[in-house]
Amino acid sequence: MKSSYRFIGDFDLSKIFIRSEDRELLHQLSHVLRLHEGDHIFIGDGKGTEALCEITSLEKDWAEFKVIETSENERELSHTIILYCSILKRDNFELVVQKATEVGIKEIAPILLKRTVKLGLDKERLSDIVREAAEQSGRGFLPVLHEPMDFEGAIEHAKENEINLFFDVNGEVFEVDRLRVSSGGRLGIFIGPEGGWDQEEIKRAHESKFKLVSLGALTLRAETAAIVASYLAALVGQETGDRR
Repeated sequence: MKSSYRFIGDFDLSKIFIRSEDRELLHQLSHVLRLHEGDHIFIGDGKGTEALCEITSLEKDWAEFKVIETSENERELSHTIILYCSILKRDNFELVVQKATEVGIKEIAPILLKRTVKLGLDKERLSDIVREAAEQSGRGFLPVLHEPMDFEGAIEHAKENEINLFFDVNGEVFEVDRLRVSSGGRLGIFIGPEGGWDQEEIKRAHESKFKLVSLGALTLRAETAAIVASYLAALVGQETGDRR
């Protein structure tokens, strides 16, 4: 019987037997899920490959899995979405990272803006949130979590993108059905801080040929806007197919 339990880690899926001493994984298997030898799980390498495995040994300090079959994860979007989001208060930013991962964002770039209030990030905790959200949603890749960058750094990074959406309350209402990106193309989405964008930042977005759009007439919290925009960006149509 195939399992719905998925784990992503530094696994070498070219081997038949895989050993893990990851304490968090062992805790999940033994104490949270209460699995046993003979049970099945999926493990992924975070690079698109996953394997159905049988638990052959489950000890206090280590576990061993036998690979039954490997396959390529086909749930990822065919286009790459990069979320450039102002650093928010801890709980709010963690929520954004979690939900953005769940809907298919492939890169998350925290940005420092003139009205950014919270400056520090717990990179280790955010990485754990990314991994857990990727496992929960059945993803094959772990999103890249960039180091914080200033707005000019984000603009420079976004030059690689096919399209950049700059979300602002005064922009045109975003219509997902009217936007197309090429299969394999890069789509950037910019979300400002709780206090909104500074006028100079809006000016720079215009100069950088970003497409200024809004999520409607209502004023949303920054974390809500980031999650909604991420989901809508995942629905953007491609020239050839919707997913690979």
